[in-house]
Amino acid sequence: MSFNGNELFNLLPAFYRLKDAHVARSKNLLTDAETTLLKTLQTTPPPLTAAQQAQLDSLTAKASRGPLESLLMVIAEQVAAVEEDLNQLYDDEFIETCAPWVIPYIGDLIGYQSVHGVAAAVASPRAEVANTISLRRRKGTVLVLEQLARDVTGWGAHAVEFFKRLGTTQYMRHIRPHSFYSPNLRRWEPRAYMDTGFDATPHRVDVRRIASQRGCYNIQNIGIFLWSLTSYRLQKSTLASAPPSASENFCFRFSTVGRDIPLFNYPIFQGLNIAATANPSNVADRLRRHVLCKDIQGGAGSVYYGEGKSLAIYLNGALLSPYQIQVCDLSGPDGAWINVPASAGSPYLAAVDPVLGRLALPSDTDATQVQASYCYGFNGDMGGGSYPRNNSTTAEFIVPQANTRQFSQTSSGNLLDALLGAIAGIPEGGGEAALEITDDGIYNLAGAALVIPPGATFEFRAADGCRPTLVLAGELAVSGGVNSNFYLNGFILTSAAPLSSPPPQSLISIPAQAPDGSANNLTAFALSHCALVPGWGFQDGAPANPGQPTLVANAAALNLQIARSIVGTMWVGGQVTANISESIIDATDPTAVAYVASTDSTGQNPTPGGPLTLSGCTVIGKVYASLLTLVSNSIFWAKLSEADLSMSPPTWNSPLWASRQQEGCVRFSYLPEGAIVPRQFQCVEEGNGAPQPLFVSVSYGDPAYCKLLPGTDNLIRRGADDGGEMGAFHFVLAPLRETDLQVRLQEYMPVGLEFGIFYQT
Repeated sequence: MSFNGNELFNLLPAFYRLKDAHVARSKNLLTDAETTLLKTLQTTPPPLTAAQQAQLDSLTAKASRGPLESLLMVIAEQVAAVEEDLNQLYDDEFIETCAPWVIPYIGDLIGYQSVHGVAAAVASPRAEVANTISLRRRKGTVLVLEQLARDVTGWGAHAVEFFKRLGTTQYMRHIRPHSFYSPNLRRWEPRAYMDTGFDATPHRVDVRRIASQRGCYNIQNIGIFLWSLTSYRLQKSTLASAPPSASENFCFRFSTVGRDIPLFNYPIFQGLNIAATANPSNVADRLRRHVLCKDIQGGAGSVYYGEGKSLAIYLNGALLSPYQIQVCDLSGPDGAWINVPASAGSPYLAAVDPVLGRLALPSDTDATQVQASYCYGFNGDMGGGSYPRNNSTTAEFIVPQANTRQFSQTSSGNLLDALLGAIAGIPEGGGEAALEITDDGIYNLAGAALVIPPGATFEFRAADGCRPTLVLAGELAVSGGVNSNFYLNGFILTSAAPLSSPPPQSLISIPAQAPDGSANNLTAFALSHCALVPGWGFQDGAPANPGQPTLVANAAALNLQIARSIVGTMWVGGQVTANISESIIDATDPTAVAYVASTDSTGQNPTPGGPLTLSGCTVIGKVYASLLTLVSNSIFWAKLSEADLSMSPPTWNSPLWASRQQEGCVRFSYLPEGAIVPRQFQCVEEGNGAPQPLFVSVSYGDPAYCKLLPGTDNLIRRGADDGGEMGAFHFVLAPLRETDLQVRLQEYMPVGLEFGIFYQT
């Protein structure tokens, strides 16, 4: 029961209450200041403010209250404090209501072990302890192990009891009629997922230890399969045209930069509590031809095809019926794809190859607009994509929506006019403005010279969750007045074919001079969540212009900022300061030039680029900077070419070279052999017998681009300052997720069983 002062006072006999009221009336218990304030409030004409009314009520109550009632009010306050403490002691017995300081004690009682908490599902200690209590009731079941793997890592997961996959003589009291020792290999189903987490074919016993990831199929083994790539979905994205075949079919690629990419499925969420083991539709994985073909024949019941699903194809804005789509192999060189649909008499309006990311239409199709909603895979939120960027830790939208103009494929006019018009609309004397692209389309943009007025900030960005592509026929040059800023956010930039004449030097340029011949006084140029395609684009699957710079910056005193982006070769003048974080600089080859101020036509006689700061970056190619201000958690994958070694005297002294070694610091990074850098701390240098980074792929556009293999030496994979991996995907913290999973699995693994972790992507 809760008491207040009035309730305690009312429990007294009436005699004492009347006597206390008489004392209050006979004596003025207010101070002189309180008395004056009370009279002032009483004579103030209404209405009173809320604060004045509260003061009046308080003073009136105090004036009519006797000393005994006031004493009981003080006593009631202490009783209430004791009562609140008793109630809190009861609440502290439950994880849902306990005080924050009690959480670790409850965790100790149930044997909870703390983890790094990288994934969102395990970021809250209170929720983690509560879930531990819930999961302990199901301890030892395969569903618990699968849910732990999914929640702790934040990736797609599937747990497999390998004794169910053994090809052994079956016990007559436990017959498995669907487990045939010799599967029917005439059908595609047994082979579709063979040697994956969803492999249902029987295997012979493997006595090697599963903990070393060498053995799998044994009675005591549990396999935890992880799909660490993320599936990103684009909505009604324009498809890139490919060279037509001999029969003049219309050929397209899903990739907006014109290269083959595998399509992914968009995983179906299993719910907060997993009630059934995962199937292929629940994890982010590549779409297979046979699987999509069988699924699409289900029509409206398709799992992968349709609006809001993994794949949807639109001709002239209308969604194609699944019965109008043929899934087939469209491999072959450009101009000679196989299995393209017939020009007439075919029931299919489109042929799709999910493995290569290709689409072909009959030549007699009257389609003027070809779009698709599809999913692609990548390792993290970098380089632009259909992930939230606004209000993130790395790239908030600089200009508010109130000062933003929007543009899309349905807007009138062209993009260049809209861009120049948005800049021209900035008020004289400075201000903020932005142009925002609101879809996933492909936009052709001729070479342009953008001039930002003095004191102005202009942002050219994609809407949150969109990934448009800019196809440049010429150079995009940016200049500005004093204290002007330009921000580019959320785009993919590639080159058109053919290019303007003469061909541009780079995709983006910040020249030393403005178009009128005056000095370029642009203060800041920032790239956030963008991709300046290394090599400018693709031709027959290879970089179209390898070695050509994607960004040239020569404006004096410019502050160049790059975050969560992918860029090719950079030419950065000596007076420019470059600050790059969580990004990839890819010269398309370790012997090519990644960062300098300039070179000759053969890549020799380099001039050092401006002071460089790198944090969590992967650099493919040679670097020559005047100063490495700070390099942290980064990987330099660079080598000297045969031409470099044959020069006498050499013009490249090292693949990684800083002119000034007395300043700066290089820490927790991988360096090429013979690197000329400032003082080092906890770095790994290439050499005979030394570990080296093992990349899944170093080709832009691949789903696992610049992703480290799990077998990479821990000096690199766990060599960052926080125990994470070096390189551009340090922010993913994949090794810490894996450690968290190992800690959790040890708690829930039944006695006598062992587990192994296997990465599927």
